[in-house]
Amino acid sequence: MGREFLSIFEDWADRYDSSTDGKDPQYAAVFLKYEEILQAVADAVDGNVVEFGAGTGNLTTKLLQNGCSVIAIEPSEPMRAQAQEKLGNHVTLLDGDFLHFEVEGPVDHIVSSYAFHHLTDEEKGRAIRQYASLLSPGGKVVFADTMFPTNTDFEHTISKAKEDGFFQLAEDLEREYYTTHTVLRELFESAGFVVTFKQYNEFVWLLEAKKWTVS
Repeated sequence: MGREFLSIFEDWADRYDSSTDGKDPQYAAVFLKYEEILQAVADAVDGNVVEFGAGTGNLTTKLLQNGCSVIAIEPSEPMRAQAQEKLGNHVTLLDGDFLHFEVEGPVDHIVSSYAFHHLTDEEKGRAIRQYASLLSPGGKVVFADTMFPTNTDFEHTISKAKEDGFFQLAEDLEREYYTTHTVLRELFESAGFVVTFKQYNEFVWLLEAKKWTVS
């Protein structure tokens, strides 16, 4: 459920914001257009929003600036502490993860950035089914994350990282549960969503899944 990676993020909490500035050559391409990506997620939603994997609160900040009411869920205590310091009392910040959370629906939209890959494909499917039950009719799931059109693209990206000497990046790609558009489309469509993808950099795509409404 992603918590197997929790120690990484607890060690990373104090340095996370500085790591998104593109100065680390291994991750420069991953965080290319970082602010634009977060803003695109925030601009795609309104009303009552649940954010998963809120981290240090960077996306949360943009959601609040857009006038959203936000429940932010984050499993890492050090990350939550960073977010609380940044956001003050302007947001409800809860301990939880993509699969285990205490939120009562309906909610208007669900968002996340740079986090859904912490779940296996089976866990992603379970989470998506929960979100379908939580959302209002016409509500959306809007996730910005590293994903790949095909497995061939994924394998090529790992090979290229190794060729470039970016061995930490390659290790990250091989360790976590990055997936493909095909898998994600099937998971969302089977739960009653219509899905679109928009690419923002070599790694990150914006997935927007709208829950079917019955006329």
